[in-house]
Amino acid sequence: MCAAAGPLLLCAWLLCAGCALGLRLGRGRGAADRGALAWLCYDALVHLALEGPFVYLSFIGNIADSHGLIASLWKEYGKADARWLYFDAAVVSVEIPTVVLDGSLALVLIYAIVKEKYYRHFIQITLCVCELYGGWMTFSPEWLTGSPNLNTSNWVYFWVYLVFFNSVWVLIPGLLLLQSWIELKKIHYKRTSSREKFQ
Repeated sequence: MCAAAGPLLLCAWLLCAGCALGLRLGRGRGAADRGALAWLCYDALVHLALEGPFVYLSFIGNIADSHGLIASLWKEYGKADARWLYFDAAVVSVEIPTVVLDGSLALVLIYAIVKEKYYRHFIQITLCVCELYGGWMTFSPEWLTGSPNLNTSNWVYFWVYLVFFNSVWVLIPGLLLLQSWIELKKIHYKRTSSREKFQ
C-alpha cells in the first residue's frame, strides 16, 4: 500500500486545490453554486492534469512502461483495472473526448456560473450527460464481457478505486442534472405565471 501513497496524495492535493479554487470563485454565492464550483474545478483538474497525460502516455507507449508521478498514479489504478496499464482502444477512445470535451466544458461552466451566463444550465446538462456517458462506456463493455480486467478480489481496489472513485462521477453529475432540472422548472413556471398575469 506504500506504493499507493504518492498517487493518492496527488489525488488528495488535486481535490484540495479544486475545492479551494472553487470555493474562492464562489464567494458570495449560495451553497449549491459553491459546491458546484468546487466540484467543477476538481473535475477540470482531473480531466486535464491526470487524464490528459494518460492519453498522451498511451499514444507514446503505455502506462506500464512509463515513469513519473502521473504514470505511477495510473499504474496504481491499473491494479484495479488492467485496461489502464496497456493501450486499450476502448478506454483511450473514451478518454480522448473526456479530456478535450469534458475538460473544456467544465471550464466553460465555471465561467458561466461565476459570470451568471444564460447558457449555464445548457452547458451543465451537456457536461453531466457527457460524464455519465463516459462512465457507462468505460465500464459497460467490461461488464458485458464478464469483467476480465477488473480486480474485484481486493477490497481496496474494488471498493475504493473502482466503486468509490468512479461513482463520484455518477453521483455528482446526477445531482447537477437534478439542480438544472429544478432551475429550468422554476424559470418555466415564472414565465408561465407572468404570462397569465398579463392575459
